[in-house]
Amino acid sequence: MAPLYFFSTFLLTIVVSFPITNALGSASCEPIKANDKDLIQFPLNLEFLEAEFFLNGALGRGLDAFEPAFAAGGPPPIGAQKANLDPVTRRIIEEFGYQEVGHLRAIITTVGGTPRPLYDLSPQAFGKLFDKAIGYKLDPPFNPYSNTVNYLLASYAIPYVGLVGYVGTIPLLANYTSKSLVASLLGVESGQDAVIRALLYEKANEKVLPYSITVAEFTNAISNVRNELAMCGIKDEGLIVPLYLGAENRTESNILSADTNSLSYARSQPEILRILYGTGSEYKPGGFLPRGGNGKIARSFLDKV
Repeated sequence: MAPLYFFSTFLLTIVVSFPITNALGSASCEPIKANDKDLIQFPLNLEFLEAEFFLNGALGRGLDAFEPAFAAGGPPPIGAQKANLDPVTRRIIEEFGYQEVGHLRAIITTVGGTPRPLYDLSPQAFGKLFDKAIGYKLDPPFNPYSNTVNYLLASYAIPYVGLVGYVGTIPLLANYTSKSLVASLLGVESGQDAVIRALLYEKANEKVLPYSITVAEFTNAISNVRNELAMCGIKDEGLIVPLYLGAENRTESNILSADTNSLSYARSQPEILRILYGTGSEYKPGGFLPRGGNGKIARSFLDKV
């Protein structure tokens, strides 16, 4: 296990020392001040992404096959496809996909929707993220759709971002209806993340073939690159961590990512955009959102470029 500890500690050192700058200057870690409608519409950028990734991964068809009106004229995703999943995982992911359709309905009927942004869910988009996380080009390129473990690792890269976003949003909301909605969304997103992490933890020390990298090392690398991109400290942790990051400093297992009091981390909207774009800047689209996110908050950054 010593190499794994070294790998985790080394990456965490990189994250802590990463310069806090982006395309337009110093990176803000503060949440955006906005009304409830804009704050609740912002997560649609993640809910659409999850719906498309899970539905396509399990069934080979996306949101337009179930609730096409929810897209509000936005384009279908690029490169999403059915994954080669074992039967149990396929049923879990199918359920997650339906849950995301429900999340979209809940947000749209409560505060109104925004057009679905253009998503790049191609193997190449995920491959770039995983190359960035590991620090070199994987050979062969990482393909999230090729098998169950790869798909779960790719899934690991998504729901947690929405989870910490909801945690960061709830304190900013003004009315009871808004808080109740987002708390309910957070509950299910947290459950999805926990299931994905638990499934991966069962294989934590297995190598992800054909690479000489274990499942746990991949999760640590993904978590740390998200910390690097967000530029606001450690708010994301892999499945196996040094003792000083484990619950009560007593365990190296880390099935649930949380702070020193085992409370969930929170992220602001700029942090989330930096991660989704893969650029480290809320002003520079890329990654899963090649044309940027939608909604007043996401578009406000793009309008400044």
